[in-house]
Amino acid sequence: MRLENMMTSNYSTLKADDSLQSAVNLLRNSRRDGLPVLHEDGSLAGIFTKTNLYDALISNNSLDSAVSRFYNRNVVKISKDLTYSEVIEAVRRIPVGTGVVVDACDRVVGLFTKVELITALFKEERLLNTRLNAMCQAMHNAIVSVDETGRINFINRSAGQLFSINHDQVQGKPLDEILPGLEIGKVLETGLVEIGANYTVGETTTMVNKTPLLDNGRVVGAIAIFQDITELESIAEEMGTVKRLNRTLQTVLDIGYDALVVVDEQGSVILVNRTFLDFVRLEEEAVMFRPVSEVLQNSRLHVVVKTGIPELNDIQFIDGKPYVVSRLPIVRDQQVIGAVGKISFRRVDELRELATRLETMDSRLAHFQEELKKARYRERPFHFEDIITINPAMQALIWEARQAAQGLSTVLISGESGVGKELMAQAIHQDSQRSSAPFVKVNCAAIPENLLESEFFGYAEGAFTGASKSGKEGLLDRADGGTLFLDEIGDMPLSLQGKLLRVLQDQAYERVGDTATIRVNIRFLAATNQDLESKVKDGSFRKDLFYRLNVIPIPIPPLKDRVEDIKPLVYAFLGKYNKIFGMQVGDITREAMAALRSYSWPGNIRELENVIERAMNFSVDQVIGLEHLPPQLRTGSGPGSLNAGHGSLPRRETPATGMPAYRREREARERETIAKALQQAEGNKSEAARILGISRSWLYRKISGLGLE
Repeated sequence: MRLENMMTSNYSTLKADDSLQSAVNLLRNSRRDGLPVLHEDGSLAGIFTKTNLYDALISNNSLDSAVSRFYNRNVVKISKDLTYSEVIEAVRRIPVGTGVVVDACDRVVGLFTKVELITALFKEERLLNTRLNAMCQAMHNAIVSVDETGRINFINRSAGQLFSINHDQVQGKPLDEILPGLEIGKVLETGLVEIGANYTVGETTTMVNKTPLLDNGRVVGAIAIFQDITELESIAEEMGTVKRLNRTLQTVLDIGYDALVVVDEQGSVILVNRTFLDFVRLEEEAVMFRPVSEVLQNSRLHVVVKTGIPELNDIQFIDGKPYVVSRLPIVRDQQVIGAVGKISFRRVDELRELATRLETMDSRLAHFQEELKKARYRERPFHFEDIITINPAMQALIWEARQAAQGLSTVLISGESGVGKELMAQAIHQDSQRSSAPFVKVNCAAIPENLLESEFFGYAEGAFTGASKSGKEGLLDRADGGTLFLDEIGDMPLSLQGKLLRVLQDQAYERVGDTATIRVNIRFLAATNQDLESKVKDGSFRKDLFYRLNVIPIPIPPLKDRVEDIKPLVYAFLGKYNKIFGMQVGDITREAMAALRSYSWPGNIRELENVIERAMNFSVDQVIGLEHLPPQLRTGSGPGSLNAGHGSLPRRETPATGMPAYRREREARERETIAKALQQAEGNKSEAARILGISRSWLYRKISGLGLE
């Protein structure tokens, strides 16, 4: 605060020839003890005070007398630029109650009185008190102040929170009552400072500094400042945690295969792992805090620190040998504060070997993923809508199966291998009221005869040697409430047929080694590729069981009897394997379709599906041609061909290799197409597979088969 902030700029002035009457009026109106008197040029001549007026009147001077005879010419002038402390000193030297304030040019700019000084003092005191209180309240440490009698006159917010006390409630009370044992009285008596004393209240332990307040050497109070030691202990514990983390980090870095080095913003080494030290053949003391360029040959870490640009998988020559390294900047608050370098592989030849191994693993993984897709596709529920046919007889058969699905009668599905008997059984189950219940399949030809009975009925505890101690439930238990599909029923042993007949009739059975009857609610479906009536005649199949199974017969015709279904089935299989393999084979040539239609299909629909899957493996033009089909379909001389034995087409072969000409041409075209895609993708096999419209696994197989590694 300066004088110009304390003076008044609202004042009146007199001239030397003004009358006493004018002076009286101005003094009365301005309520001032004195007024400045100016020369004609406006400069300060002196000051006319009330004392001067009183002296003039006592001497019986007329009010018309000029003030020039009475004013003080030895006036005290004060600069407006004086500071607060300089103003205090100047006031002590002023013999009158009013001082005249002038600027650097000695022009009058205001008046200053001791009253205004006192007002300014009060204002400054309030300001200082406000600042001091704000500072104390903002402090993290607890502060308690007492007067000379030891009574509390101030506590800050932190003290209230630390000791759970309220300022208004403790104001004026002895501190020893509020904080017993603090012994602030010793400081008041001796006037000595106490530093670092321990003080505990309840569960709170603090460290306290006690300081006396002195006024001209006399103790007028004291201040106690507290620091919560619990917080310091917490900080110390955190520091210990950080140290442990640093040791853990160093241990992790040391067991790593890669050589690691970290530099600061000046490019000096601040952290290394044991692998790096072994690599440069130096000890830690020899590399720490040294420029990285002096430690590691051809290092660019200091460049990365300056540019902030990462350098990944770069080749760096060290002792004349190439190494693969990566350099990354360390950024904090958008500022590069260092960099980390990693020697990823000791030698480039190791990298090549690892890349080859990874590529092999990638190929195997792709193969397993495709097998998993096939398994998931097979496991999905099969419905009547999934049966693809335009054959009238087959459509009529599906209608009958839909009707049978709504009832509970046993259904016997017959037909050659591969016609889709199991899929028909699944469709019947899914279209029935038991679709949410289990569908349990048992292949009567796949389970050994000595185990078939225990698999069917389950067994009780200790039923035979090697049996589970807790017993085991059978297929009938698992199918309760749902459907049991008996596949290859014609291969069921006679010894089990009678027991199965009882379950069909009574829906009841006993487990092996148990006499308790178990009742179930099961819908039975059966399938066979054998002539059960002939087996009944030769005595290998029970007649009563045959009639109990053959309640609703569903004879599925072979594929050769519904040739019109071949085309829709082919396109359905193309869509299925395009999804599984990630391919885009969308069509088949007229010649290839004609070959498919002329074949007898002894393996039925299963064989057709296998042929299409095989053909997609050899197609790179997204179209299946005659050359992609198996030999027996191309030549018409296979075991299942309709033309077998009727003059098959001769095979053209290359004299040198014995390879058919069409195959040699196809492989040459495939090799050229794949090589072109790899060149376009710059060697990226995933991108090349995308360009060709095939999956990566198929591309790997093609590359391996065509010798393009």
